[in-house]
Amino acid sequence: MVTAKNNLFDKELQENARYFKALAHPARLQILLYLAEIKNCITGDISEEIPLGRTTVNQHLKELKDAGLIIGHTEGVKVNYCLSAEKIEMVKKLTNELFSRIDSECDIICKIVQSDENTNHL
Repeated sequence: MVTAKNNLFDKELQENARYFKALAHPARLQILLYLAEIKNCITGDISEEIPLGRTTVNQHLKELKDAGLIIGHTEGVKVNYCLSAEKIEMVKKLTNELFSRIDSECDIICKIVQSDENTNHL
């Protein structure tokens, strides 16, 4: 039986990777920035604000919605898109925690490597 590679990692890492994957495209970042900038929800065609076709923008909106970073409410034939303040805060927190852990480990490793490099040059 073949096991998916992501099952080799704990659930927290898998969930974090899902958010980072959703953020890993400039169009999605632009959508998030646009929604944050207007400080409001947007109803209708957001593709006028993003330099991509409507179908492509809708695919990016779906990725962001699936990750929970935006919320889409249907009103008639249009969808009203808003940032999910709760998820955005959570992603900011997990990003800070992740990089704090990386910084802590890097400080130790980098000091050891730098010490070894200085010793080798003597």
